[in-house]
Amino acid sequence: MATKAGVWIDHQQAIVVLISDAGQEIKKFKSVLPRAQPASGTRSKHKYTPNDFIAEDTRDRRLVDERKKVYDEVLACIRGADSLLILGPGEAKGELGKHIKGKKVRGLTVVLEPTDRMTDRQIAVKVSEHFAKTPESRLAAPKKQAKAMSRNRRKKTGK
Repeated sequence: MATKAGVWIDHQQAIVVLISDAGQEIKKFKSVLPRAQPASGTRSKHKYTPNDFIAEDTRDRRLVDERKKVYDEVLACIRGADSLLILGPGEAKGELGKHIKGKKVRGLTVVLEPTDRMTDRQIAVKVSEHFAKTPESRLAAPKKQAKAMSRNRRKKTGK
């Protein structure tokens, strides 16, 4: 049996579930940067100079770089997997999918599915159920099957 992987991800953490012949393995990755705190509505009693604050674009670049590090760690963890199920509540699952496409990982079938916050056991059960009910033929290169079907249609219609 080939290795299958599932990832539950948001911008604070990623939980990876690897399923193989040996069994299940769960790994966790956390983002190092804290969440951005909203600005409070009160003024400070101290006078500040312009160098006391971090520019917003600098903070955004740090966040993007930190997320890319986490995505690279997840990608290194799932190397060798044939298929991947990405779960999560927000934009991070789409960002991870784009990151994997950008790295041009060959032979990896990626499926995105929106979910809410889950425990480690719930994630493991969801991933194992997904791969248990999904036949192997459906996971294998759907684009090739679609091209073959359209080619057959053209032959039959003569166009």
